[in-house]
Amino acid sequence: QVQLEESGGGLVQPGGSLRLSCAASRSTSSFYAMAWYRQGPGKQRELAATITRGGTTNYADSVKGRFTISRDNAKNTLYLQMNSLKPEDTAVYYCNAQLRDLVTRNYWGQGTQVTVST
Repeated sequence: QVQLEESGGGLVQPGGSLRLSCAASRSTSSFYAMAWYRQGPGKQRELAATITRGGTTNYADSVKGRFTISRDNAKNTLYLQMNSLKPEDTAVYYCNAQLRDLVTRNYWGQGTQVTVST
């Protein structure tokens, strides 16, 4: 049983910044990997950024150089710092966590809305 809860979304102007948070019900250090996905209007869900247990990060080309994924294991929280936001970043952002044992299990938050508009 894992619960994830996103926060920090909202309305921001182009060029602005937001920091999203994902609070986990267990230690973030227990996950094999964590990630931020996003789904814009009329679009499929896409992977924006990932971070492994060892701290390796990866980014979609569309956000590279603007977004930074990080975590604070002491606070059981995953973050996504979003800078230089563009209208095309408008989406619902979802936190994902992956556990690996005999099988791989994925857990999801409910999402937080980010709207980039004047």
